[in-house]
Amino acid sequence: MTVPNDIAGTAALAICEALLLALNDRNILPEKEIVGLLRDAADAHEYAPAGDHADKHAAVAALINGIVAGGNSVRRR
Repeated sequence: MTVPNDIAGTAALAICEALLLALNDRNILPEKEIVGLLRDAADAHEYAPAGDHADKHAAVAALINGIVAGGNSVRRR
């Protein structure tokens, strides 16, 4: 049975957020590094070459930037 992309993407996002929280909680990666990692991921999509998927890249960048702004992947101390 195939899993629709939106379900697979939501599951992947939840897993990644949980991993980032665990890495921060265990003092493996500090908040600054996690936020930097997320910003790098957003930048990769924000500055992707223009093409057929420009809208998709913009939406991914906006989602990641929203996660950074909302603090979802780091427990703010």
